[in-house]
Formats: sequence, C-alpha cells, structure tokens
Amino acid sequence: MDLPSEDAVPIVRPYARTRGRTRSEYDLPIEALVTTTDGVVDGNSYVNPEHRPIADLCVQVQSVAEVAAKLALPLGVARVLLGDMARIGLVFVHTTAGDETGQPEVALLEKVLSGLRQL
Repeated sequence: MDLPSEDAVPIVRPYARTRGRTRSEYDLPIEALVTTTDGVVDGNSYVNPEHRPIADLCVQVQSVAEVAAKLALPLGVARVLLGDMARIGLVFVHTTAGDETGQPEVALLEKVLSGLRQL
C-alpha cells in the first residue's frame, strides 16, 4: 500500500472553497483591482482559511485575474472569495477608470494582460 508523500497536495474541489457558491454579491470583472485593507494582514479576522493567502498577496495592488493566477485558483472561486472579503472589509475594490460606455480602458486591460503573461 502506497502512502501519500509529504509533498502531496490535498485536492480540494473549487466548490468546497466557496461553500458551493458560484457568485458573489460583488460583480468583480477580471481587471478589477484589489488591495488588502489596513491592519488586516496582522489581524485574525479571516472567516475562511482561503482569505489569508489572498490578503497576503493583495498587500500590493492585484487584479482579480492576477489573484486567481498567482494562487492557482479558478477565476470563479477567486471572484467569490474576493467578493466575500470585500463585503466584510478585508479587501478594498478600487474603481477602475472606464470609457463613456462604462467599459475599462484598453490601457488598463493591456496592463492586466502583461501582468498575467509575466506569471
């Protein structure tokens, strides 16, 4: 009988990370920028254990897409977790500048794409 190695990573289904939810109260496009709010990284106000790595990563401004990519999370899971964190004040969602149609500017999308390519 083979025992799992110490390096084995437990498999957790994406829906388990979000308690079965696929949507958040927040509509977070992939280019939305988020940062951890002041004092959160040192605190113990995490509702979900998934919040800690996101809060640590978002000390510097990150897009939703970057959070998902850097933490190897499905995009939908990252959106739900970030939405939960925004709702309870663990992260701040920055408003993105858009054009007259409300769509994000091409320069912002190019920056996000460039950041993703560097991963």
